[in-house]
Amino acid sequence: MDLRHDVEAAHTRIRSGIRRTPLEPSPWLSADVDARVDLKLENLQRTGSFKLRGALSRLTMLSSEERAAGVVTASTGNHGAGVAHAAAHVGTRAIVFVPTTADEGKLAAVRALGAELRFEGADCVEAENAARAFAVESGATYVSPYNDPFVVAGQGTIGLELAEDAPDLDAVFVAVGGGGLISGVGGYLRALGREVEVVGCSPRNSAVLCASLEAGRVLDLPSEPTLSDGTAGGMEHDSITFDLCRHTIDRFELVDEDEIRAAMCGVIEHHHTLIEGAAGVAVAAFQRTRARYAGKRVAIVLCGANVSRATLRAIL
Repeated sequence: MDLRHDVEAAHTRIRSGIRRTPLEPSPWLSADVDARVDLKLENLQRTGSFKLRGALSRLTMLSSEERAAGVVTASTGNHGAGVAHAAAHVGTRAIVFVPTTADEGKLAAVRALGAELRFEGADCVEAENAARAFAVESGATYVSPYNDPFVVAGQGTIGLELAEDAPDLDAVFVAVGGGGLISGVGGYLRALGREVEVVGCSPRNSAVLCASLEAGRVLDLPSEPTLSDGTAGGMEHDSITFDLCRHTIDRFELVDEDEIRAAMCGVIEHHHTLIEGAAGVAVAAFQRTRARYAGKRVAIVLCGANVSRATLRAIL
């Protein structure tokens, strides 16, 4: 990928369909370390997550024939909502395969955006296999949540906005799942020649990409339950994000569930805005290492706000 070119092209294609999210100073996180810490409020993005950017970037590249055939994906939450919204925006239909165990609240949100839901299997792997098989049989375009250059470029538009709004940025903290978000954001900043430390943030209970990069190959590892369900699980063995992350991420910071919970509560209390567990991971990672950023400017990407009522009750 030519990340600078690809991200800027994606920005041109999708800017009318997304919200340019604020970069909000955080006196709460800046205190005690004499740093300037800003929160990139992607939790205020349409559909409540950064995933819309990548989905819209991919779908705006469809040919007229591909739009007529529709798109298909597998998701239990943010990616499915992003694809559904993007499909309506470009005038195509979306089918989202979901496991029978998916949270009904999240499914209702995807359905409300106009997607057709199809239930397959008891977990995300079975749903994804069914979605890919359907794409081959029907001619629909399969939309990956991260293993696609147009998706990565769409997520990278967050980096473009950061570069414009914080040209003196020293570090950025980004939650890591399949690697699409941090590849796009960090990769774009690097392509500009910015000396920005890119910190990958993962829950200790599910840090598959971190372990894979340390091993030099994609690993199949189990994941424990985590509040950061948006980053949980592994990645495809042929994912383009593996090499992108290898050249982009400066270091990883792993956090525990109590730290994620405290970070979510802290953002709610001090910024009066809702975040999901994956966003809490990035905040918790900064809090764990805040002393090393004295006198520096830091951005933390709050990647989403989609948290179930049951989870919200539990953390509060």
